[in-house]
Amino acid sequence: MEYQDVFDLFLEQVKESIQKGKFAKLTMAKTIGKLDLKNIFVRPVASKGAIKVLVKFSYRPRETEDVEKELTLEEAFKVLKEHLRNPFLSVLLFTTTKDVTFKINKKGAGTITENSPTFHNVIQADNDAK
Repeated sequence: MEYQDVFDLFLEQVKESIQKGKFAKLTMAKTIGKLDLKNIFVRPVASKGAIKVLVKFSYRPRETEDVEKELTLEEAFKVLKEHLRNPFLSVLLFTTTKDVTFKINKKGAGTITENSPTFHNVIQADNDAK
């Protein structure tokens, strides 16, 4: 199955985990090549009303300051989709009930695997993003 279709299924699991209050963190990892952008992290933010997340762009050279943005869930999903295969090949969803890994193989097919949870508590990010 094409990775975009599988990724949409993965994002449904992200939405469900947030709605149920079980979303701990999401990490984009495993880049193509050794680029300045090392990871993208997404964490829940305590907010009234709309669901918000803190998206952190982590850079490889220590001299480059990380960038944090507070976004709606749909805005965050757009950012994640923009970075699939450009440069990230895997996305890890950490919830309090399971860990879900989305991967893209060399042929462009996507897969989803589940494992035991890494996190047992949800820790929300401070909502004073830079």
